[in-house]
Amino acid sequence: MLKGVNLQLYIGPAVPIPAPREVIDALLQVQVQVNGGDTQSGFELTFSLSNRSPLHTLFLLTGGSSIPIMRVVIVAMMNGSAEVLMDGVMTHHEVRPAGNGKSNLVVKGKDLSALMDFIELDGIPFPAMPPVVRVLAVLAKYAAFGVIPLTIPSVVEDIPIPIERIPRQQGTDYSYVKQLAHEAGYVFYIDPGPLPGTSRAYWGPEIKVGPAQPALNTDMDAHTNVESLSFKFDKESKEMPIVFIQNQQTKVPIPIPIPDITPLNPPLGAIPPLPPKLKFLSNTAKQSPLSAVMTGLAYASQHADAVTGTGSLNVVRYGRILKSRQLVGVRGAGAAFDGLYYVKSVTHAIKHGEYKQNFTLVRNGLLSTVPRVPA
Repeated sequence: MLKGVNLQLYIGPAVPIPAPREVIDALLQVQVQVNGGDTQSGFELTFSLSNRSPLHTLFLLTGGSSIPIMRVVIVAMMNGSAEVLMDGVMTHHEVRPAGNGKSNLVVKGKDLSALMDFIELDGIPFPAMPPVVRVLAVLAKYAAFGVIPLTIPSVVEDIPIPIERIPRQQGTDYSYVKQLAHEAGYVFYIDPGPLPGTSRAYWGPEIKVGPAQPALNTDMDAHTNVESLSFKFDKESKEMPIVFIQNQQTKVPIPIPIPDITPLNPPLGAIPPLPPKLKFLSNTAKQSPLSAVMTGLAYASQHADAVTGTGSLNVVRYGRILKSRQLVGVRGAGAAFDGLYYVKSVTHAIKHGEYKQNFTLVRNGLLSTVPRVPA
């Protein structure tokens, strides 16, 4: 498809297999969006469609019925290493006219968390199970799809006593696991890979530490490796949460401001703006003190980013695939905006002879906290 880049497509119910040659030849464009936080990721495949195309049977008829779940795995091979861009299921098909009597088949889908959002399972009991054990019990159902749980126990483990209360599931598996994550101040998402056919289901705090990816260079002449990169500073987007801890003797709630800096969410900008808004999290008065603090830390982390960068790059020139939910360096944008950023989202756009990525970067303030970034 592109020099140095080879795209692989696997399709099938439950266990996907390599797509037939006719399907690969008909593939016009691939778009994969990987979001940070706990937002679902998705994909879109565009195929050329003729009257005798096997795609009529392979895709359109599957929307009907004998195969309720059609799984899709998209893998990019670059410089000998495989990167799983998406492992998900088809959710939508449509045929669009392409002119000259031809049509395009557009297949859309979401990551494997969509499997968890089909059936509401209200009332399933989880006696004497803390939240992390409940999450593992829910995720165990999806081991057949290669989903490997990666969970981090909460700082405060609320172990219910069966004679007092028995927690029961409300809603689908996906909504229930997200609810438990929200109560613990965590995020939940399914990340494809590292091998085709496997995925990691992460339930834990949003982590903004770790090794940084090679720098995105802008306005550096021959060293420039991005097509565009712009930044904006919006201090109005920053909020400081106020949690309430109830005094057990007087029953009076005590307000406590929560900062946005933790060991897992260190400052990436040396000069953060003062928060112009206060957010009162009144529901935290019903939680235990440590649980209330965890909820406040999660809210502070999600509303701390005052600097946002958006841009696009050519993967071949960059030399690797930029990954979401990791750190990356920036050079050439000026003293105020150079340094490390958290990659909030990445959109892969692949077609014959071209592989580009659009990305969004965030951090909490201006000026770099490190003297240099990885080149």
